Amino acid sequence: MAVVLRMWRGDGSWHAEAVQLDLGEDRLSATGTQFGADPLPYRVDYELETGANWVTRRLHVDAVGDGWSRSLELLSDEAGQWTCTSSVDGDVDLPVPGGNLAAVSGALDCDLAFSPLTNLMPVLRHDLHRQAGTVDFLMAWVSLPDLAVHASPQRYEALGSDEKSALVRYIGLDNDFVADLQLDTRGLVVHYPGIATRVS
Repeated sequence: MAVVLRMWRGDGSWHAEAVQLDLGEDRLSATGTQFGADPLPYRVDYELETGANWVTRRLHVDAVGDGWSRSLELLSDEAGQWTCTSSVDGDVDLPVPGGNLAAVSGALDCDLAFSPLTNLMPVLRHDLHRQAGTVDFLMAWVSLPDLAVHASPQRYEALGSDEKSALVRYIGLDNDFVADLQLDTRGLVVHYPGIATRVS
């Protein structure tokens, strides 16, 4: 596996993320930290592990703020069946962590809010940073900092690539959010308009 360190800053909102990524031929593991200020200041630490073909196996997230903390352990059998456990400490006006996992049945990927890292798995699985294609996905989207799990239908459309970069359009199928993601040759986000820009 190749060990990669990447950092991003928020694009349009105040947040920052750093991740250490072990990138293999068809799988990855990562540990990351994200800081944000909306809807209240928070720090999130996470661990992500995939199985073969970049399919999410485990996402563990710890969120902390002023006087509160919570955690989420999200597991998949790699066939799109999910389970989770969660805990909450302190009193804060946020939705409860976890959620209706039947709604994400069939999803192969997790999607951590504001994190450019979790765009990587669907891109690599379908080589969207190297070849043309349009693919629809159902994601197990984890909102921050509450750690609630939501079903998120998304579309990725490859717009073209060269020897240095690729462009993939992200389309939210249940909202009007559209963004053209600039990727590097590994498929990692360089610029995600409205979300994040890589710190070089």
